[in-house]
Amino acid sequence: MATAKNLGEGKPAKIKAPVIGVFATNDPRIDKSFWDRGKNIVRMAADIIAKNVKLPDGKAPEVVYTLTQVMEEKSADIAARQLLDAGANILVCVPDAWCFPQPTLLSFIAHFPRETPLNITCGNSATLPGVVFAQASLGALAQTGRMAHLNVGTWPDVGQNPTMTKSTADALIDWCQAAVAVVGLRGRRVVMFGGDSMGMETALQHVMPTRKTFGLEIARLDMKLLADMLAKKAYNPAELKAMRAWIDKQLGKRLVAKNKRESENFNQCIALYLITRDLMADMNAIGGGFKAQLEWNSDKRGIPLPGPDFMESVHNSTFDHNGRKEPLPYATESDMQGLLTMLVMTWLTGGNPPLFMDFRKVWEPWEIQTLADKVGVPHTDEIWAKKGFVDGTNSGSASLDWAGKPGWKPEKILEGVGLPAVDPYYFPGGGNSVTFVTPGGIDGIAGRIAYSYVADRFTMFWDEAATTEMPLKLSEAVRKSSAYDWPHTWVVPKYATMNEYKHYAPANHLHMIWGLKPARLQFWMDMTNVLSGTPWAARPAFIEGVDRPQPLPHLINGGEVNAKMLLGK
Repeated sequence: MATAKNLGEGKPAKIKAPVIGVFATNDPRIDKSFWDRGKNIVRMAADIIAKNVKLPDGKAPEVVYTLTQVMEEKSADIAARQLLDAGANILVCVPDAWCFPQPTLLSFIAHFPRETPLNITCGNSATLPGVVFAQASLGALAQTGRMAHLNVGTWPDVGQNPTMTKSTADALIDWCQAAVAVVGLRGRRVVMFGGDSMGMETALQHVMPTRKTFGLEIARLDMKLLADMLAKKAYNPAELKAMRAWIDKQLGKRLVAKNKRESENFNQCIALYLITRDLMADMNAIGGGFKAQLEWNSDKRGIPLPGPDFMESVHNSTFDHNGRKEPLPYATESDMQGLLTMLVMTWLTGGNPPLFMDFRKVWEPWEIQTLADKVGVPHTDEIWAKKGFVDGTNSGSASLDWAGKPGWKPEKILEGVGLPAVDPYYFPGGGNSVTFVTPGGIDGIAGRIAYSYVADRFTMFWDEAATTEMPLKLSEAVRKSSAYDWPHTWVVPKYATMNEYKHYAPANHLHMIWGLKPARLQFWMDMTNVLSGTPWAARPAFIEGVDRPQPLPHLINGGEVNAKMLLGK
């Protein structure tokens, strides 16, 4: 008589992580030496992926491969079971020879959920044309709307140990990093404190669409919990003391605390970081957000408390008093769409720090040139004078990393950081904001996710972008024109004009990451069915060597937008 299996009470849950499975199809009719060559190609691809794809903590995801060549239904079942047993939830096929799709690839992927990311990377050989198999397979998959990406690259047609070209490997790495971001967010959660964002409808926590599109859960906690934990001193006092000593040593008088009360207020800002860090760790959360205004630190009907600026800044940074750490994307004002944007950016780059900004003032060229004339700064060929820029000025917080450049050590970064007291008129609870001016010359992508109830779709508005810097006199004048004591990043989009940028902004917040390539972001949007918002007149529809080729399901369904609308039904 059969009995049920008792699994016991279990141990702390192991988070389901992205696992990339690599395999190859092959033709049973050809010489066995080509089977061995196929096995070597699998090993080559798996090694390239393992060495280059990263999780947000900087570690490599698990990469597994099978040397079982998928040649017919039986071997398809064997190879699929090997990868399933190893936990593979991302698939890379590297065919080197022609074979028939149905008994091989199609039989293989039938074992996996339909949403499993699938990439086919092949050479462009005419000898035993794996590329022909790849095209036949993609055509079969596209008929059913099954998303898969084709990477027709190059490796030598002959030899037992071919090596793919750098461009082929780069395209494969970009796709894998995008797939890791897709799979890595499924089944995870973020913690939003304080409900929806200050009445800003563009930041609503769209719980159901977020679950449906990204597989991401939003845990919603009241700010009263944090107020209670702060009052109870639910943190390690020795660690608070150590973190305060670290700040005192690194910043000195740039931490503004004029009296005992202001010093204690800043200690409460540190405590808020320690409490939220530990609370989110207990909940296995990978990101968060905090409403703050108005109830927490502004509404005098209650008891205003010190602001969260320092907490938010350190969460979004790659270091704290304990040294290097994983950036934990954290949204000012409980901005859920901002958090989604930063989460995706951080996962797509393998752990680069996300930047949260207010979309403050768009300086058109004539405006900044007029101000430059007024303060006596000559016009130059610098990009800020020719194209203008956005003053990205968040309300008191931003990732500390953006006070420096990629690769700078924390000690050097903190040389440019100040912690001034907050404006007591707006924030009677006190505390300290974070201030700095980001250096110029940082390249990346700036953008933001938006949601439409009408279409039931998310759209990523994005453009390549770079930071710029100006002569000190002009920089100071621009800072004084907005909020001087907040962090400032001068952002120049690559294709958008300033007129387009200020009219097409999907919200009052903007986000940026360094080291993100357009193709990588586009792969992610394909896999999640997120629309791509690039309404810039100067940007071509396709840029060779920059954009990923359109996947076949888009092309046979009326184009990217129409296909995504249909596929998302």
